[in-house]
Amino acid sequence: MLTALSRLGLEVKYPDRARSFYEGRLGLDPVSVFETAVTYEIGDSYLVLRRPSGVPRGGLHTHFAFTTPAGEYDDWLTDLSDLDPEEHTFGSYRSLYVDDPDDHCVEIGGIDGDGDGTGLTSIFEVVLEVEDIGRAEEFYTALGFDVVDRGDARHRVRLRGPFDLELWEPQLGLADARGGVHVDLALVVDDPEEAVEAVDEWATETAVVVDPRDDSQSLRVRDPDCHDITFVDADDFDPRG
Repeated sequence: MLTALSRLGLEVKYPDRARSFYEGRLGLDPVSVFETAVTYEIGDSYLVLRRPSGVPRGGLHTHFAFTTPAGEYDDWLTDLSDLDPEEHTFGSYRSLYVDDPDDHCVEIGGIDGDGDGTGLTSIFEVVLEVEDIGRAEEFYTALGFDVVDRGDARHRVRLRGPFDLELWEPQLGLADARGGVHVDLALVVDDPEEAVEAVDEWATETAVVVDPRDDSQSLRVRDPDCHDITFVDADDFDPRG
């Protein structure tokens, strides 16, 4: 059912300040720029920085992670040294953590065999804050995510699909990261209507989203924790809007 992460939307207070960080420090190039939003392409996904002006707003204090080739990891550690990055090792790879100007915790993981790309090559993890782990787990496993790790004492669960999704009850994680509140995610699925049906038991709102540029449609639901989840078809949806 679920094939890719299309979009992660983050809320920023001042787009120009956010761009200075993501472009000046992380080397991203914008693919679209509007007065209240800027979009970057990272691998097969898009990162949207959005000043609140409508719905979906974009997530607050969201912890998420980029991949970079393992051979470039030490360069990132050096380049971001003035931000006092926190570093952790997970099996075969290392990750560093820094905060952006809007208190999103940005992780960069040096992954062996991460394709032939350079720089930041994908978004491989997003963390959501939830009120009830069990309920949130049911919602996201219904979409095709699988549980790969469970931290009962920390009230968290890690799910795996085309990207890793962590669900945290309110807490501070590594580097004092927090799960995102009202996060905007767009997920590519085989059949948007089937995806809506799969989570209908838990969804609090369902809406049809029409792109004014070409009248293409996608379906959006709101999960029980007020995260906006848009189900899209890669053939007729442009996440850069």
